[in-house]
Amino acid sequence: MSSRTIYLGRLLGLYCLIVALVMMSQKETIVPTMNALVHDAPLLYVVSLAGMVAGLALILAHNVWRGGALPVLVTLVGWVSLVKGLVFMFLPPATSVAYFEGLRYGQFFYGYMSITLLLGLYLTYASFRTSR
Repeated sequence: MSSRTIYLGRLLGLYCLIVALVMMSQKETIVPTMNALVHDAPLLYVVSLAGMVAGLALILAHNVWRGGALPVLVTLVGWVSLVKGLVFMFLPPATSVAYFEGLRYGQFFYGYMSITLLLGLYLTYASFRTSR
């Protein structure tokens, strides 16, 4: 396993763990914040731009589709970030709002955060137990 895969797995894993736990502990603040973000087109564009750049950086540094689950998941996180950023940059504001509302973020909040938490747990565990 490459040292880059291990590093990115640790970075992304710990990031996902921290974000999921903090967000889950502050649902009353996070849900209205995310709703406000989606309804603020300029801010959504800037956040989408940052996500697109992060995804592009991950892909350029680590576009590995073989070698086990860890390298593939690291690569998938990059591609998902890139695509998500691009989609929200290109979608008209009204469509972004409709998409967000269709996800019923407030209703399924803990489900969405559980996905992030599980991803973080796996990436952290796999990357810290793997040797170079």
